[in-house]
Amino acid sequence: MPRGDQLERQWKLIQALIATSRGKTAQELADDLDCNLRNVYRDLEVLQTAGFPLCSEKIDAKKVWTVIDTYKSSIPLPLDLPELMALYFSLDMLRAMHDTAFYDSFESLFQKIKATLPPESTQFLQNLQKAIYVDQKQYRNYGKLKNIITEINDAVMRRASIDIIYFALKRKSRTKRRVDPYRIWFVNGTFYLVGHCHLRSEVRTFALDRIRNLEITSKTFSIPDDLNLDDFMSGSFGAYCGVPEKVAISFSPEISGYIEEKVWHESQKIHSQPDGSIIFEATVAVNEELENWVLSWGAKALVLEPEELKTRIRAEAEKMAGRYT
Repeated sequence: MPRGDQLERQWKLIQALIATSRGKTAQELADDLDCNLRNVYRDLEVLQTAGFPLCSEKIDAKKVWTVIDTYKSSIPLPLDLPELMALYFSLDMLRAMHDTAFYDSFESLFQKIKATLPPESTQFLQNLQKAIYVDQKQYRNYGKLKNIITEINDAVMRRASIDIIYFALKRKSRTKRRVDPYRIWFVNGTFYLVGHCHLRSEVRTFALDRIRNLEITSKTFSIPDDLNLDDFMSGSFGAYCGVPEKVAISFSPEISGYIEEKVWHESQKIHSQPDGSIIFEATVAVNEELENWVLSWGAKALVLEPEELKTRIRAEAEKMAGRYT
């Protein structure tokens, strides 16, 4: 049996014992974990050897296992062990935020919590981390933007307008803008700022790593009562928003499984076809992000609607074909 499966089972066993006040028999634990009784006895022995304060006593002629009460109350926080384990792994998931105020504060919080844990809990967490590893192959290094992220976060909290120099990647140009920063948005491994752009007189999305200079002004702002930021951002396929419209894309049987196994957008609907293909439907803004996603599937994706997206994909495909002649 893989080491990760054993640790996961031991984790669930600890949860089951911490959650019960009367204790559980080995058979009850085996039923809870849906595993062999022999595995439960082996896990109980391993956990006791590791130092977990497990004990057993006979109740109604049955041997019942419990966690010593003093251990349950040894963590001076309203968190149980499973919650602490989840916190432990979230550090890996936040690697993209490394060297930012968010990550530094989170790591400091975790170290303080870790200092309150009994030694056996810390050792178990370390063993679990060796068996389950969270990795992100592609992400931006935001360490160089630590000050900008901190300043924008401060401006968001204070409702203070900011003056920025913004580099538009597509046009390769810089513009000076005043922005009312509404929200910092972290999506697909990238930090964005959602706010009202005075230059364009509308709510815009800005990539933080394209901000070349930033100054917090003395001018304050209020978010319009009729603006729902959640609704504004829900229309995007990635980070950049627009007017949502119905999109329908047919995916061939070879990749239909890959599309079905993931939630690409909260509005998505997937319709299976007799030949094994699927039709993916969603209500999203038609922009470059959606276009690039469709192109990433090559000839295995066929846009059914809207016409604008068909035209964009066709034009890009023709350009690509022209480069290979």
